[in-house]
Amino acid sequence: MNNNGLSTLQTEFCGLSFNTPIVLLSGCVGFGEEYTRVSGFSNRDAGAVCLKGTTLEPRLGNQPHRIYETPDGMLNAIGLQNPGVDHVIKEILPALDFTETRFIANVSGSTVEEYYEVTRRFDDSPIDAIEINISCPNVKEGGVAFGNDPSMSARVVENCRKATRKPLITKLSPNQTDIAANAKGCIEAGSDAFAVINTLMGMAIDIESRAPLIGNNQGGLSGPAIKPVALLKVHQVHQACRDHNIPIIGQGGIASAEDALEFIIAGASAVGVGTALFYDPLICKTINTGILDYLKRHKLPSIDHLVGTLQLNQFQTAKCGC
Repeated sequence: MNNNGLSTLQTEFCGLSFNTPIVLLSGCVGFGEEYTRVSGFSNRDAGAVCLKGTTLEPRLGNQPHRIYETPDGMLNAIGLQNPGVDHVIKEILPALDFTETRFIANVSGSTVEEYYEVTRRFDDSPIDAIEINISCPNVKEGGVAFGNDPSMSARVVENCRKATRKPLITKLSPNQTDIAANAKGCIEAGSDAFAVINTLMGMAIDIESRAPLIGNNQGGLSGPAIKPVALLKVHQVHQACRDHNIPIIGQGGIASAEDALEFIIAGASAVGVGTALFYDPLICKTINTGILDYLKRHKLPSIDHLVGTLQLNQFQTAKCGC
């Protein structure tokens, strides 16, 4: 309990103090200012805000259509549209209120050298932490290739580690053979934490034109449709890395306090909210209230006492009586 004997949403992540376990996910809230225009919304309802993916030079992104709603989910292929790291540091960061919440940069690149350089420039900025996006499925170069190849993942992390002393969060791809093995390699290379998971690759087709509905042909699937996959991946990474005490941001389809609690029980120290904001911009308040009610009901002082408490079912193989 806190000093007043009450449950609290406050938690620590990579040495950073979060007001709540919620992280607003990269690509869903622009550069931290978009939802502040919505009445009743406050960045204070999130422990951290992950800024839009940033590259060394400005990018226009993919051709339209870039977003398509699917059953219980959404396909997106924005293509990392952004104004470039220098503009973000000089023009955007000074306008952010760092007393409201923590801000995390999201670094993307087409080469290992680009990841290094963007990370280096963010190191000399007020940003609180850096997320390495090695798993974006919406670009034709870099991104996915780095995230799905353990040796390349480790190489990117190793170079970014050399470029900064800030906490490094590696965003892991679900589109790979062994996410736990990749995570272990990233820890050895210098990752301080993980974001699990990025979107799954998907497609939608217009049956009349017989063409993909997304201009990029394929996109990243997010929303409740991917939640079971995300939960399993969080559990697998937590099990593989628990001896290293590496925190995880669990993400993928969280749309309620119950969803968030499942991820925390599976091994997440914080939870990412993204797609749900598109239809309920004030959902963070609802999730925070629900998590706090759960902690009080179970007499838990904080979510730290809930992380990774999943009790797996025990079973035995039935013996044939023949």
